[in-house]
Amino acid sequence: MPRAAPATVVPADSDLAAIEANPFAAVNRYFDLGATAAGIENDYRMLLKTPYREMRVEVPVRMDDGRLEVLIGYRVQHNGARGPYKGGVRYHPEADLDEIRALASIMTWKTAVVDIPFGGAKGGIQVDPKPMSQNELKQMTRRYTEHISYILGINRDIPAPDMNTNAQIMAWMMDAYGSKHGYTPGIVTGKPLELGGSPGRESATAQGVAYVLQAAAPELDFKLQDARVAIQGFGNVGSWAARILDKMGCRIVGISDIMGGIYNGDGIDVPRLLKHNADTKTVKGFKGCDELDPGDLLTCECDILIPAAVGGVIDAEVAERIKAPVVVEAANHPVTPAGDAVLERRGVIVLPDLLVNAGGVIVSYFEWVQNIQEFRWTLARVNEELERFITDAWRQVRVTSLQERLPLRIAAYMIGISRVMEATRLRGYV
Repeated sequence: MPRAAPATVVPADSDLAAIEANPFAAVNRYFDLGATAAGIENDYRMLLKTPYREMRVEVPVRMDDGRLEVLIGYRVQHNGARGPYKGGVRYHPEADLDEIRALASIMTWKTAVVDIPFGGAKGGIQVDPKPMSQNELKQMTRRYTEHISYILGINRDIPAPDMNTNAQIMAWMMDAYGSKHGYTPGIVTGKPLELGGSPGRESATAQGVAYVLQAAAPELDFKLQDARVAIQGFGNVGSWAARILDKMGCRIVGISDIMGGIYNGDGIDVPRLLKHNADTKTVKGFKGCDELDPGDLLTCECDILIPAAVGGVIDAEVAERIKAPVVVEAANHPVTPAGDAVLERRGVIVLPDLLVNAGGVIVSYFEWVQNIQEFRWTLARVNEELERFITDAWRQVRVTSLQERLPLRIAAYMIGISRVMEATRLRGYV
């Protein structure tokens, strides 16, 4: 890997605010810093930044009341130099093309950082799925899958769950693809166990977060035992993070979702909260806690802050008010470039998304391998391999950060970009 100049490769940028509104531009800001550190020539940078293919499809859905809704869906294949395209599918009102592009790009560098043989992709439908019935969701999912199926394939592009999608939706996607191409369980990951899913896939992202924290804490001089942890977001990643970290001896003091937030400095009873959330579909109203505005969770008193919801929530203004000395990016790009600059100036440790939340795609890789081999692993083996992959990646990022005098985020980008560039050269693309 080329050696970089000292930390001057990460200059202050007076124009950071100008790119805050565009997720793809924000990700490319980090790409440029990582590419400079990696010594990537300017004429190759546009090749690595530009998505290989972008697909936009209409998704007509006959609603239960008889109306015909025409939604817009996307699949962006960013880079496939290191293997088949890999990335989740999200259903969200903000899942527009720029957001999908940004997430596809992140997947390219993420799979390279943890050294699994995939490229990067992402998909989504710009919709709020919460009011939709099961029948409407199934129709929408099957139609979307049919319309993007031409660019999917077990050795071409393998979707997975993401925000507001789950194992059931992956089962519908698998079946829709299989109706044309035959039984192909490896076409998606994150499936139910009964249809070829992998043990540990549901908890994988949060489990990966926990493994990185365990590896990083002694090296970065912070403790986990009895550490006060606040988690923004209580979906799949946030709820599993609360479970796992609570069992590890952390004190979960704050949690928020879209409906509200709760805080208890003495610690929240996580098993009771999980039951409350299952009954009410929100953390709001949980007894024994103070009520918080969801936005205030990010600036509450805690030792470790885990943004585990949507991107772009920590901008420069929020970053100035964060009290946590450690921020752990369980969500994708939760910190904007301007926010990142503020956190770096304040000396806040940021464990970057590119590494921290890679547990999901690592176990997706394991699921894909199991489907190809037609041999299921045990949960113990899945977690053992997950820990090995993600802690090895942590060590490489940490060593690169120290050797090159770079923030952890830029060190991670440097590693990922270098690996993709090398694969590009070896394949003869350029």
